[in-house]
Amino acid sequence: MMKMKNTLMGLALAGLGLMAGINTAWAGATLDRVMARKTVVVVADGSYPPFSFMNDKNQMDGLDVELAKLVAQRLGVTLRFETPSWEVVTAGNWRGRWDVCICSMTPDQKRARVLDFVTAYYDSPTVVVTSVGNTELKKAADINGKRIGVEQGSSYERYLQRDLEMGIFSSRKVNYPFEKVRIAPYSSEDLAYQDLALGAGKRIDAVVSNMGAARFRMSKVPGKFQIVGEPLYNEENWIVVDKGDAEWKQKIQAVFAELKADGSIDRLTKKWIGVPATSPAAK
Repeated sequence: MMKMKNTLMGLALAGLGLMAGINTAWAGATLDRVMARKTVVVVADGSYPPFSFMNDKNQMDGLDVELAKLVAQRLGVTLRFETPSWEVVTAGNWRGRWDVCICSMTPDQKRARVLDFVTAYYDSPTVVVTSVGNTELKKAADINGKRIGVEQGSSYERYLQRDLEMGIFSSRKVNYPFEKVRIAPYSSEDLAYQDLALGAGKRIDAVVSNMGAARFRMSKVPGKFQIVGEPLYNEENWIVVDKGDAEWKQKIQAVFAELKADGSIDRLTKKWIGVPATSPAAK
């Protein structure tokens, strides 16, 4: 009987050792995959200037794109971009399709359940943008009852639904100066701004967006758009990986710590949005 107990205990310990080995292997699965194929697959938004967009040479460009290139260099691998829909990315469970999202994502309670937020790298105000000449919108509260364009699945859509909870890594509170708006979801901000360019009230009355993105579009098409009132709220933008790979998360954290320390992030945020990274978490 004692011998049988010892045998069973040995099998149990072996099983635990096997499980530990499996967990350890899983913890480094992403890093192993990246190094084996010598390529890191980065998620970016294909139409979100000045953060990630196709430039005049039909090449990906912008703040997030340049950061992704630096990350690939630090890892010693090549870089491949993919631009899946925002809703698919924020749903998590990537199944190895992508390695990291360098895509200006705002953390909130729902996303944190399925994604790992690695590090903040810049702050950005959220603003209301309307057509030049629109006299009905003068302050944020004036969007009440209006038809507002927004990228589907974005934190801005959640905000317009009055369902944005950012209290994950900071104590920032989100205020809602409106009761209810009519949300017009778009697959990309490009399409929302195209409709807004037709004139307020034609298809939509305004767009809720990042101030950097709004200013970039205003500079490209002068006389079309204007920012209304004060910013709605200020948000941190984070680097994101799929849930559950601690070693890969730590590796990306280490790379971005280097990019913060050597001034690369401040240099690029100044270049693309005119200001250095301001988030305490991004320092």
